[in-house]
Amino acid sequence: MTDGTSHPDDSFHVFDTTLRDGAQREGINLTVADKLTIARHLDEFGVGFIEGGWPGANPRDTEFFARAAAELKLSNAQLVAFGATRRAGGSAAADPQLAALVASGAPVITLVAKSHDRHVELALRTTLEENLEMVRDSVSHLRAQGRRVFVDCEHFFDGYRANREYALAVVGAAHRAGADVVVLCDTNGGMLPSGVHEIVADVIAATGARIGIHAQDDTGCAVANTLAAVDAGATHVQCTANGYGERVGNANLFPVVGALELKYDRRVLPAGRLAEMTRISHAIAEVVNLTPSTHQPYVGVSAFAHKAGLHASAIKVDPDLYQHIDPERVGNTMRMLVSDMAGRASIELKGKELGYDLSADRDLVGRVVARVKEQENLGYTYEAADASFELLLRDEAQGRRKRFFTLESWRTISEQQAGGQPGLAAGGGTAANEATVKLWAKGERIIATGEGNGPVDALDRALRTALEKIYPQLAKLELVDYKVRILEGQHGTGSKTRVLIESAGGNGSWSTVGVADNVVAASWLALEDAYTYGLIKSGLEPQE
Repeated sequence: MTDGTSHPDDSFHVFDTTLRDGAQREGINLTVADKLTIARHLDEFGVGFIEGGWPGANPRDTEFFARAAAELKLSNAQLVAFGATRRAGGSAAADPQLAALVASGAPVITLVAKSHDRHVELALRTTLEENLEMVRDSVSHLRAQGRRVFVDCEHFFDGYRANREYALAVVGAAHRAGADVVVLCDTNGGMLPSGVHEIVADVIAATGARIGIHAQDDTGCAVANTLAAVDAGATHVQCTANGYGERVGNANLFPVVGALELKYDRRVLPAGRLAEMTRISHAIAEVVNLTPSTHQPYVGVSAFAHKAGLHASAIKVDPDLYQHIDPERVGNTMRMLVSDMAGRASIELKGKELGYDLSADRDLVGRVVARVKEQENLGYTYEAADASFELLLRDEAQGRRKRFFTLESWRTISEQQAGGQPGLAAGGGTAANEATVKLWAKGERIIATGEGNGPVDALDRALRTALEKIYPQLAKLELVDYKVRILEGQHGTGSKTRVLIESAGGNGSWSTVGVADNVVAASWLALEDAYTYGLIKSGLEPQE
């Protein structure tokens, strides 16, 4: 484990607690390897401190610190161990939990301390004065061991409102004992920005301590509360990547850092790291196995997406007219969404994004706009199906669709078979799904069948079997995601269905859409686009 040495300075701290507090989110279960990977991403991003967990409290965190000492080479961050003040009635020097914190090898230790008088008396079951002594003794002991100490004042804002003098006494005790930072925690997440600002300012004036902020997001104000604390004088912010955390989450690291760097003009990351923000956000989401939030500020795929024609017309003149920053500053990109709200400017910009210069062909742009509106009236959506939109654009430019293959017919059969292995289908039997495809390709009539886990899977396998001998490039194509939606306003088994398919091959991934009266027919249309686009991506051009 190597301590970071290239961080801007110590005057302002970006402190990440994804590995501890973020890991408390429902649905996240990190292995030690996961935690090491996330720590590397956070260090690459440039945070100053990474809280790794509670060594001694559980075997996984103890193992993490042991492996970090041997495997983790940090360039920007310092690793932090988390723990609690000593037990009531004991001594810090003899406390096994504090000994485990020292043994972790972490150069920085965060101690959680009670700052709400009722929690002291009801949860710790000790006196208010003994709690103050626990803080003083624990901080002093760790400082004597050569550790830098931060103190998290749990339930501080609620405690302040209940008993201001005692909450301030806890801050003062930690500060005088040698804590470098005293962190005010909105543990229940109930604060609003104006209240945070008022209390933080009062604490700084009353105690002279260096103050940090730890905000939960239960009112949806964690980022705003964090920035309000900074406005009031806090110089240490605790956050988690993508806002992961218990209940509804914590202050989101990426909007907080984005605001500090771009709105406050405060350098809190090493030079050049802000442009890695979107990539780091998505990389961490992959590690925790959660889909990245498409609408997350700064880093979401929709953060700089524009749909309305009025917006697109203005963006064509100057992107800054409808964007608060240049998305490239945070490693993101502007996207134009093609929908029935699209005008000429939207289509021109989307075409440019896909590599087509449409500015000189007003008739083509008009035809594409009309076709998109017509298709979306039928239930299509091209916002998440760029490949299908590009094929539509090519169709209009060429006057018709040129094809790699021409369909004669397809058929699927789903058969419920009696017996078999119990539990595989209703009634204890097994389900058999078979598809037959008849098509023409390169002057040859081809008939192929396929079996699969469902009728769509069988249809995909049949189409692949039919085409792979003629187009071996399809061997690398795979279906990676499949979504079905019954369109609003339609009811019952006769309603229209929209299918979105994401495919991948040797040249990236792409999405296609199909709409029909049933799910298999809609799937065929999306599959046909997927195969066609995949062949174009491989460098071929249709001739028929």
